[in-house]
Amino acid sequence: MQFPERFSNLPPYAFPRLRALLDAHAPGGEVMHMSIGEPRHPFPPWVSEVIAENAAGFNSYPPNDGSPRLREAIAGWLGRRYGVELDPDSRIMALNGTREGLYNVAMALVPERKKGQRPVVLIPNPFYQVYMVAAISVGAEPVFVPATAETGHLPDYAALPPALLNRVAAAYVCSPANPQGAVADRDWWSTLLALAERYDFRVFADECYGEIYRDTPPPGALEVAAQTGADPERVAIFHSLSKRSNLPGLRSGFIAGGPESIARVKTLRAYAGAPLPGPLQAAAARAWADEAHVTENRALYREKYAIADEILGGVPGYRGPEAGFFLWLPVEDGERAALRLWKETGIRVLPGAYLAQDGPDGNPGKGYIRVAMVAPGGDLRRGLIRLRDCLYG
Repeated sequence: MQFPERFSNLPPYAFPRLRALLDAHAPGGEVMHMSIGEPRHPFPPWVSEVIAENAAGFNSYPPNDGSPRLREAIAGWLGRRYGVELDPDSRIMALNGTREGLYNVAMALVPERKKGQRPVVLIPNPFYQVYMVAAISVGAEPVFVPATAETGHLPDYAALPPALLNRVAAAYVCSPANPQGAVADRDWWSTLLALAERYDFRVFADECYGEIYRDTPPPGALEVAAQTGADPERVAIFHSLSKRSNLPGLRSGFIAGGPESIARVKTLRAYAGAPLPGPLQAAAARAWADEAHVTENRALYREKYAIADEILGGVPGYRGPEAGFFLWLPVEDGERAALRLWKETGIRVLPGAYLAQDGPDGNPGKGYIRVAMVAPGGDLRRGLIRLRDCLYG
């Protein structure tokens, strides 16, 4: 029996790899999971009510592109949040979680050849693993660009050689960044969009953490594109209710971009997509239209930023995140630190190297651990004190 070779060299996925590292050892204390970015704040109580009210919709196939009500709610939110007015019929499509869209956008929009050569997809390093698999799936060459302290924890795509940039078909960006919590400001976005115009590539902006921040709302790629007059087809953005509304299990996200780009993604999805069930679309529409629960959620995370700054502020190299809910903590070796933390305290964190690829200068995540600040405030405080005393005491 023959199997395809395209995925044969993939590294083990981060969490099976973490289990292989830790599970053979007994925890050294009360187990606390701080490795997975799964929000634990309560979601709005009316979500269950909306689903129940619309339960008859489970008897019908749901609209593949998202119901008109859902797309209109998303368009309304984009107008309030970013000041962009998009036609909900031609420029927005609902997703069954943004991972689906981040994968299929490459399928739909990355060409087979770029100027007669194999296309390149740029990926920040560290990165969300679906970017790499999407590039491999379409036969593109994934090029991992360090996003380190030296570059502000964002990739410096403009520093790449012109010969490589001429082959670029698309560039993934995550802002606020997972795992580092860095935010691309307006100048950063403007520079990238100008580079994309010059070298004719698309920008895929993963903005799923954009509603969790300290003080200033992070700017969005589509927002800056509209302000600078960039081609609407140049940018596709991705958002989700997973972090914004503490609803990772609802699997509600969306893609927004130029009309031709969205039309092509819709065509692919008609064949290969799995639409969100109707009752869940109704709940999602209500969630995108409501800001009160988002404001409450953000206040809880701001309290967590303060807790982390208080407990870890004296750690050499500590940098509190600008946004998102991850701590990217410097250590000598991420694997050794994660194993020690588990064996001595029972706290489970993710080695940074598991979120990155080796490069010419090594693995940019090796000297870090990623810590998810998803536990309730009191639990988080106790966990970070145990972590600090174990690794930095």
